[in-house]
Amino acid sequence: MQSQLSQALNGLSDRAKEAKEFLVQLRNMVQQIQENSVEFEACLVAQCDALIDALNRRKAQLLSRVNKEHEHKLKVVRDQISHCTVKLRQTTGLMEYCLEVIKENDPSGFLQISDALIRRVHLTEDQWGKGTLTPRMTTDFDLNLDNAPLLQSIHQLDFVQMKVPAPPILQLEECCTHNNSATLSWKQPPLSTVQVEGYILELDDGNGGQFREVYVGKETMCTVDGLHFNSTYSARVKAFNKTGVSPYSKTLVLQTSEVAWFSFDPASAHADIIFSNDNLTVTCNSYDDRVVLGKTGFSKGLHYWELSIDRYDNHPDPAFGVARIDVLKDAMLGKDDKAWAMYVDNNRSWFMHNNSHTNRTEGGITKGATVGVLLDLTRRTLTFSINEDQQGPVAFENLEGLFFPAVSLNRNVQVRALTVLSGAPRQHTLRPSLLADPLMLLSPRCALMLGGMGTLRSGEGSCATGAAWKELNLNPKPAASLSNQDRPSCSRSCCLRLPAPGFSIRADEAPRFSSPP
Repeated sequence: MQSQLSQALNGLSDRAKEAKEFLVQLRNMVQQIQENSVEFEACLVAQCDALIDALNRRKAQLLSRVNKEHEHKLKVVRDQISHCTVKLRQTTGLMEYCLEVIKENDPSGFLQISDALIRRVHLTEDQWGKGTLTPRMTTDFDLNLDNAPLLQSIHQLDFVQMKVPAPPILQLEECCTHNNSATLSWKQPPLSTVQVEGYILELDDGNGGQFREVYVGKETMCTVDGLHFNSTYSARVKAFNKTGVSPYSKTLVLQTSEVAWFSFDPASAHADIIFSNDNLTVTCNSYDDRVVLGKTGFSKGLHYWELSIDRYDNHPDPAFGVARIDVLKDAMLGKDDKAWAMYVDNNRSWFMHNNSHTNRTEGGITKGATVGVLLDLTRRTLTFSINEDQQGPVAFENLEGLFFPAVSLNRNVQVRALTVLSGAPRQHTLRPSLLADPLMLLSPRCALMLGGMGTLRSGEGSCATGAAWKELNLNPKPAASLSNQDRPSCSRSCCLRLPAPGFSIRADEAPRFSSPP
């Protein structure tokens, strides 16, 4: 009982210590609020004074325009007064002259000038009748000050968001690795009231290299697929709004699976393919050949997997090999230029690519046989084996790009994938599998693939047992091996669930993430 009480007191003591530290933090906040208030008030006064100065400058400009209009009106009226004065003087002189002529007693002299005087009088009268007696300028000022928008803006003047967001917080309980993919989740600090318009997720190259952007958007969870196996990646995220970009979050270090493995992918397979055994076993309900791909793609390193023939009836010729994501699904593997395959019956085999058949080799398959596929992307070759004996020469060379394990079969064949292997065929020595830089970005709403159309794939799967992560400060160094204490368990709920298959997006919208030199 004393030990229990002692333990309880220790826990209570820790809480009391935390409470004291919290009170110190609150008292510091009071002082900080006072200082921030004085600084903010000074800034507000300066901003309002600047607005008043701007309004006074605009007032002076408007008064200048009024003065110019005033001077213009006066000039026009004065010019018209001067013109009318001269015209009136001329008219008065003509009238006086005509009166003197009328008083003249010499009829012959009057007759000589009377016609000319009459025309002159009529002309002068007409000149007065052509708008001369109409004012050329009104006394009103046709200027109305439109102050309604300014008054509305003044009434709407209020405080708005003026700061960059706070650094996001990575949610460790929702971050995990699964096979060669990593799921990351983050959120804004609880007390942050700053508006966030989006986030930028950055990932290094798995070798302690430079960080590169792999996602930009509003979502707070993202799964990056196609990473190196048995590699340590560093990830960080920052937020942004119209004002600017936040500082980076703490850096998260993630360890991908040590061994490359895969299951078959129902999302990309032909509809006639039948799946079982957690998508490790496939057959078909059609007599025609149908294609199914593995979920994991390979673009670098040495990879080996085996496929067990669980059922083999009526001597069909299934095909095994690798393919692009957009390979034909309703024809034998190797019929188009998107697949490199070996098709085999019970007696012999052929290699096929782009419907070209080569290297017929004796030796076939039966129920229980094992077909091995060795993809060496360091040497860029593809080699096949049957029951651990190499089948024919090196099948294909000069392979480059992203390849998925692939099989084509009909209803007479059932195949089971054996993808987690500790060794290779006895004539080969394997080293740990490695993948290239991320070639696929899966977000909650889309799947993007570099180099072509990216088709949305299933998000099924759980976190890898013992998924490793660790928080570091900025400027991370390559992480050392993490102990078991650094490896919390993961639940399936933290893995990203994607929408139904069929969604695709253009390659030019793919993330900006290039392969390393």
